[in-house]
Amino acid sequence: MNALVEKEDIKSMIYEVRGKQVMLDSDLARLYEVETKRINEAVKNNPLKFPERFSWRLTNEESKSFLVEIFDQKKETRGGRYKNPRVFTEQGVAMLATILKSKVATEVSINIMDAFVAMRHFIGSNIKRISNLETKVIEHDNRLKLVEDIFDNFKEQNNHIYFRGEIYDAYSLLVDILNKAKKEIIIIDNYINKNLLDILSKVNKKIIIITNDYNNTDYTKYKKQYSNIKLIINNDFHDRFIIIDRKELYHSGASFKDLGNKCFEISKIIEDNVLELLLSNIKV
Repeated sequence: MNALVEKEDIKSMIYEVRGKQVMLDSDLARLYEVETKRINEAVKNNPLKFPERFSWRLTNEESKSFLVEIFDQKKETRGGRYKNPRVFTEQGVAMLATILKSKVATEVSINIMDAFVAMRHFIGSNIKRISNLETKVIEHDNRLKLVEDIFDNFKEQNNHIYFRGEIYDAYSLLVDILNKAKKEIIIIDNYINKNLLDILSKVNKKIIIITNDYNNTDYTKYKKQYSNIKLIINNDFHDRFIIIDRKELYHSGASFKDLGNKCFEISKIIEDNVLELLLSNIKV
């Protein structure tokens, strides 16, 4: 990986755990171009430099709820058993850089620090703007629209994590994403059913669904009444995606028919080359 990885890419690797912004040991290992065990060895060999407020290993409960769909690929394995990932705060990352002494570690650490600072600045500046606007609303009711716009922008984020049972919130986000489309929606999902089709029946846009030939009886009934969906059979895909007007790409860790049944993540993929590559492969 290029040591001068973009700060925007690093920001997508920063998560909130226990009310703190942290990064995973496996992500740091990829950025520093070392094995994940090297990261954990640094902590083991220097315990006084990594108090728990700097770094800690996720509990079993956190791993079960927070990592079910997202980080299965990022768990360490030792003796055939999984180890919960370790996370690092901004201070922990800074301390880690002093131990992993290399040009790569130094250059990447600078970008990581910049990414943490940028996120804090974004959150702080928006909170200040919201506070100022709230004051103005009290004095001028006709400026309420400005507050709504600021809150909408503040809530916009690339990573959305939902836990078991948060079914309404998950489907609410799905509807919000679909409503962004002006002309066309492309959905890639191997399993579709009545739940998804009920939502799509109310979307007055051109819709293409790419799915497998496992069981499409619900669509067979759907197309007898509605004509806004074109179904394409393609067994090449495992993950689930939504493409809005061939300009925005979203990835889902769960099938859209099962949103909210288990912990999963919906993420907006901002790299243009990923969208272009996906479009070139689906050929629609």
